[in-house]
Amino acid sequence: MVSDIYQQRRIALLNQLPKNSLVLLAGYQQKVRSKNIKYHFRQDNNFFYLTGFGEPDAIALIVKAETTSFHLFLRPKDKVQEVNFGNRAGITGAIEHYNADHAYPVSGFTTQLLRLMEGVTSLYVCDENNRFSSDIVSWANHHRHSGSFDTPKQFVAIKQLAEVLHQHRLVKTEDEINNIRHAVKASTFAHKKVMQACCPDINERELSALFNFSVAKGGCSEVAYPNIVASGNNACCLHYEDNCCELKDGQMLLIDAGAEYQYYASDITRSYPVNGKFSDEQTAIYQIVLNALDRAIEIVKPGLSWNSINETCMKVMATGLKELGLLTGSIEHIMTTESYKRFTVHKTGHWLGMDVHDVGPYHDTAGNWRRLESGMVFTIEPGIYIPEDATDVPEVYRGMGIRIEDDVLVTDTGCENLSKAIPRTVDEIEAIMAETEV
Repeated sequence: MVSDIYQQRRIALLNQLPKNSLVLLAGYQQKVRSKNIKYHFRQDNNFFYLTGFGEPDAIALIVKAETTSFHLFLRPKDKVQEVNFGNRAGITGAIEHYNADHAYPVSGFTTQLLRLMEGVTSLYVCDENNRFSSDIVSWANHHRHSGSFDTPKQFVAIKQLAEVLHQHRLVKTEDEINNIRHAVKASTFAHKKVMQACCPDINERELSALFNFSVAKGGCSEVAYPNIVASGNNACCLHYEDNCCELKDGQMLLIDAGAEYQYYASDITRSYPVNGKFSDEQTAIYQIVLNALDRAIEIVKPGLSWNSINETCMKVMATGLKELGLLTGSIEHIMTTESYKRFTVHKTGHWLGMDVHDVGPYHDTAGNWRRLESGMVFTIEPGIYIPEDATDVPEVYRGMGIRIEDDVLVTDTGCENLSKAIPRTVDEIEAIMAETEV
């Protein structure tokens, strides 16, 4: 039997919905890579969060009326298909192993949906890939259109489930935090291995493959997102994924990579010199970024407004860039005009959970910045980027992108840096890169 955590989540969700509600969860369908070769399947996070069911093509309905019920629609057992592509839970398995009250072949979905729609006044939809976008209105109107003209009419309000569900996903439970910890632990091992292997003339793809191999040794079958292994000027492309260039002596390397465990992500970035020794200029930029990260982590605690983290990082980095002469004017002028954005480019964090950029609002219902709560997990990731074509900047700084990213858990009294075990200071990085074991 799948852990009853999913049943508990369904109950908690329904407690926030009005009576006579129906929740429609559309699972993902498997995508074709080429001909009969399919991409590795991964279930929609919202679907998995409420069902624990990881097979493709599934649909779920959760009903709140006089009683509540969970209906799961899935691929039936098929011996030939299972020999070729793996075991299926089937109808019996859905009930015995996934706590479904009722289970049906997915081919019978529309018939059962229209039956269950009778008496429903609120339809909450979660369909991230718009699998049923052309059908939802007609389903909502079905009973109103099919009844005789003098019968009471049923008007169904169509609502987005995300408005309610994503609030649930924002604050993590102990089980969720433990999954993130496991992903971070595997990533820690992998980042250290890559640091030890990094050297001039190695290719970015080799380091990417080493990271994947190392997280597998750490018990993780997936990475949470495509690895970014960016040497030199490549690091000035925020989501560089080509990973095809040879590392050169004198360059910096930026690696943004994180393992995934049981659907929960880590997201960690480290930057370091390809040859294992920081130059004075690399140290200067690196230390500014690290100072910004450390100062932001220091202020994290329940009640802090979300935007305070970004504002803190930007103020520290603007001050450092001014001291180096890369920004001019008073710090007040720099902050007011936001001239620092030329080199800082992006904001400095996001929620972390099942999605790398996890769901949940950054503002409250009044439009104010969200206040942090114990159990929230997010990244803090300041960065400074000086591309090769910044010809008004001294040449020693050009072609350098430095980002440092840690995963942070808000606790009752402050916070915990979950990824602090991955070397972050200049001395720590140089020491581990002097080691040769891989």
